[in-house]
Amino acid sequence: MRVYIPTTLTGLAEAYKAGDVGPAPIDAYAVTPSLREWYVSDDIEELEYAALTRAAQASLRLLAVHPDVPRRRAVIAVDVPDNAVRFDPDRGLDPAALGEVRLSRPVPLSDAAAVHLDADDAEPDVAAAADALGAADAGDDDAQFTVDGAEDHELLWYATQEIPNLIG
Repeated sequence: MRVYIPTTLTGLAEAYKAGDVGPAPIDAYAVTPSLREWYVSDDIEELEYAALTRAAQASLRLLAVHPDVPRRRAVIAVDVPDNAVRFDPDRGLDPAALGEVRLSRPVPLSDAAAVHLDADDAEPDVAAAADALGAADAGDDDAQFTVDGAEDHELLWYATQEIPNLIG
């Protein structure tokens, strides 16, 4: 199963140094039954993009609570055995939890399929979105507009061999 693990650029560097993403349990996103139902598509590429987008939103939340890290969303895409993934179908009914899964063990970074990362030019919008997240959660429409601005930036795809250059 392909899962998308939200992180930060600093978290990616730590995973690279340690050789794995962890410790377990690890929150991630995947194509779950509830995500399929919500997205109403049978196209696996579209569904995986929706899961990636959910992970990017979770990465933004990590940036909001870690103001000292570079303001770029990061997601690690990993293929893991199905039995390594836990999905709570009751929680899956919560719109805020669409696509959420939990990994039961650390993931070797060597198992990563790719890394998705904001381009440098996204940093101002991502920083503003991270700063506005609390107000957006409280119902501020202007703050929500700012948060939505981060999603105007597509995460770029990088091969795992490029990680040293990304974190360098």
